[in-house]
Amino acid sequence: MLHVYVAGPLFDEGERWFDEQIDRVVRDAGFTTFLPHRDGFEAARADVPEIMQRIFREDVEAIDASDLIVANLNGVATDDGTAWELGYGFARHKHIVGVYSDWRTRMVRFPDQTLNVMLQCSVNHLVRSLDELADYLRNYAAQYPST
Repeated sequence: MLHVYVAGPLFDEGERWFDEQIDRVVRDAGFTTFLPHRDGFEAARADVPEIMQRIFREDVEAIDASDLIVANLNGVATDDGTAWELGYGFARHKHIVGVYSDWRTRMVRFPDQTLNVMLQCSVNHLVRSLDELADYLRNYAAQYPST
């Protein structure tokens, strides 16, 4: 079974809620997931020595162990941690799917540009809704029936 790292901002209830909706769609498409605020040290919110290093190492290891990254790219600016996770995933040759359902118009320089050029060019596929994500993942999973 293919494993997905679900990336996205997680600093308020709305951000975590939407990340959880993405996670649900990914699981419903037949993948296993790692959602940092549910599965990692972020969930503990504990006063543990060196917690930042533990979170960093755990998330890097979770990206390394994933087959895909699905990232919540919504917002006026993409969350900086999510941007880092995409860059790292790109460098590790992960298949990356961006979710951008934000309807606000951005200042763009190129006709097909939706996001920052470096982010948009690092994703393998960009979807505009959770329904589109579900369709894409079902088709992607069908390519790997034995995993």
